[in-house]
Amino acid sequence: ILALWGATLANLTCLQQTDLKSLIAYSSVSHMGLVIAAIMIQTQWSLSGAMALMIAHGFTSSGLFCLANTTYERTKTRIMILTRGFHNILPMATTWWLLINLMNIATPPTMNFTGELLIASSLFNWCPATIIIFGLSMLITASYSLHMFLSTQAGTPMLNSYTTPTHSREHLLMTLHTLPLILISLKPELVI
Repeated sequence: ILALWGATLANLTCLQQTDLKSLIAYSSVSHMGLVIAAIMIQTQWSLSGAMALMIAHGFTSSGLFCLANTTYERTKTRIMILTRGFHNILPMATTWWLLINLMNIATPPTMNFTGELLIASSLFNWCPATIIIFGLSMLITASYSLHMFLSTQAGTPMLNSYTTPTHSREHLLMTLHTLPLILISLKPELVI
């Protein structure tokens, strides 16, 4: 229960962040709180869920940091309010932001969803009251992920500087983050 509460507090901290990289880092802390809760239960489902979530979050978090870096390279700032309006300037980057954020909030059929579903099931079997804290944590995760996406992509651009287009190396990098997650989602028994 303490690990779940820690994950929820880390999620609440994410809602207060204005710095993009800090938000992503606290997001990792909250996801690892779920992993710790699952490992402490010591059931087959919880350990499988912890393994799935660790692998999935490794790719997802790394992808978010890569996107934050590509945004920083163009704006020279990590403050989210100053990085808005990228959907007009870099539409492919917006697609990557959307895809990685959907993976971060564990939408089906991603590996994140598989891991969180296994963890939620084992937590509920262990103590039904934990589903309240788990649900609150998931709700806050969806809130800050949506806030992060809208803050960086929607609205009018705040900076008037020239923005270079996305490079093929950036698309390759994001493909190498998302493709393994999608492929593992098709055959999860490879890792769990």
